[in-house]
This record gives sequence, C-alpha cells and structure tokens, in this order.
Amino acid sequence: MHYKNDTIIIREFTPEEFSLFSTLFQNETVTRYLPYKTPEEYKEMFDKALADYKEGSFSRWGIFNAQNQDFVGMCLARVFLDNPEQIEIGYTLGENYWGKGLGTEVCKALVDYCSSLNRKKDIVAVTDLDNIGSQKVLLKSGFNRIENLIREDKELAYFILQKE
Repeated sequence: MHYKNDTIIIREFTPEEFSLFSTLFQNETVTRYLPYKTPEEYKEMFDKALADYKEGSFSRWGIFNAQNQDFVGMCLARVFLDNPEQIEIGYTLGENYWGKGLGTEVCKALVDYCSSLNRKKDIVAVTDLDNIGSQKVLLKSGFNRIENLIREDKELAYFILQKE
C-alpha cells in the first residue's frame, strides 16, 4: 500500500525503521487499549510485515507526516482472524498525533485501499470497549457498530462497513 495526501503518507516500512515501530508501542498511553505484547513479539510483528510486502496485498504499514516525514504510527489491513470472509483494518497513532483528524484520514485510506482490491468482502474493525476515540472515528467513517465480539475472554467493540 502506498498512499499520500497533504497530511499523511502511508507506505511500507524499511528494515531500518524497526526502532520507530517499537518506540510507538513503548508508550503505555498508546498501548492501553491494545493486547499486551513483549518486545520480541513486536519484533516478530515487524518482521512479518516486511515479509508480507512480498507475499500479497495485506500487511502493516508506516504512517508518516507528509510535511516533515515524522513517524506518526502504523496501520494494517488483513484477513479477519475471527471471520476469514471479512477484511480487518486497524491503526495505532503516536500520542502526539491524537485529536488531529489523522485517525479518520488513515481509516478512509485503508477503506479505499481494501475496496480497490476488488474484493466484495465486508471491512471490519474492533476496538477496546473503552476506546471511545477510535469508535468515533469508525462511526464517522461509515462503519456501523454491531454486537460485541468475544475474543479470548475479552469483549471488544465490533464495527462493520458492509459491501453492497
């Protein structure tokens, strides 16, 4: 995936950018709504993203500020583990980029990208029940909240953007 507008650039990570990726997940405010992962698991996640670029259409990508190239966060599109007939999108932004409308821009770019793959699959997203900011972004982006999803004894807010 490669996306660019006046505000953000979404592109593949380079192998040298692992420190940017890992630093994002060292902020406890950023990760409070995410499942716990060890530093080793984040390294595996990053290495898988790099490998996925060669394998197909889905992966994790870096989000950068289009004005100054600062690292903003990461986003993903993948086959939804809970229902392989759906495509899951997600994003994590650095705390200093919260509340600036970037979540909505990233969400729109991911939806456009997934739709461009000519797939008739519904696009979904899940959030922690307390992550009201991300839930508002999804609703603003045309998603509908449906029943909560139970995953490993944890209840998650479940959103869907149905394809016609």
